[in-house]
Amino acid sequence: MNRFIRELRSAGILLLVAGSVQLASAASPVYATDGVAIRGYDTVAYFVDGKPVKGTDEFVTDYKGAHWKFASKDHLDKFKADPAKYAPQYGGYCAYGASLGHLAPTEPDAWAVVNDKLYLNYNQNVRAKWSQDIPGYNKKADAAFDGLLKAPAEAE
Repeated sequence: MNRFIRELRSAGILLLVAGSVQLASAASPVYATDGVAIRGYDTVAYFVDGKPVKGTDEFVTDYKGAHWKFASKDHLDKFKADPAKYAPQYGGYCAYGASLGHLAPTEPDAWAVVNDKLYLNYNQNVRAKWSQDIPGYNKKADAAFDGLLKAPAEAE
């Protein structure tokens, strides 16, 4: 299987998973686009404001190799004081995708705070599927996530 994956990579073919979800690079423990975590959205806002809020370039910090943006200094300070409390589970990769053994991107509006933890999903349809058995899918994702981060490096 490792040879197969290497051949697909060298041919420049993108693997598609979970209903045409593009496989995200596992080089980073955080889902980041151009080095910016979770598409530049303020992770603290999900908890404090109860909705996705775009962060700004004025309030930024680095955590786990990515830039995290915030809408206010208060949110930035809250994150700096306890990043593990506010950072999304599975590094901001899709919670449902992780449960299926894939690292998939997420959309800011496909989210849920469950038991004081933030979860993001690929889109609203995937979020609805994940919502059908959150404890079951999260248990699978918890067991798979660290291996998903390591797998591509081992395959090369």
